Amino acid sequence: MIIQQISVFLENRTGTLAEVLATLLENNINVRAMSVAETADFGILRFIVNRPEEVEQVLRKAQFAVKITPVLTMILDDSPGSLLERIQALSGAGINIEYFYAFAVVGTEKARIVLKVDDLEHTQQLIGKYEEGQRQGEIEETADFYW
Repeated sequence: MIIQQISVFLENRTGTLAEVLATLLENNINVRAMSVAETADFGILRFIVNRPEEVEQVLRKAQFAVKITPVLTMILDDSPGSLLERIQALSGAGINIEYFYAFAVVGTEKARIVLKVDDLEHTQQLIGKYEEGQRQGEIEETADFYW
């Protein structure tokens, strides 16, 4: 599934992550997934929320440099090898994975992954075909996620 990810460019100094998180709290925004990448001078905070366009406006108003990026999400079994299986399938189909972050969902035996790839539509088709076979009979989605 394609969803929108928020990216915030942060100066690499003490307190900037806290400033973003405080702004989110002030606006009652809950973050469901997050990743931080850093260099010597700046960092990129990437995260998933349920109302990305609204969050973009809130952060811009607070003077943060913000970008919305379409990314792909996958749900996979929280078991050894399930991530490798998917990554190999994508690599074998010629999909370049620019970055990803993942997390397990307590109590569901599932893991979720957020992917930035070079061909969203093709990757979505590949994932859809793969998950179609796995999700036969799986109706309910445990945990209240945005995707």
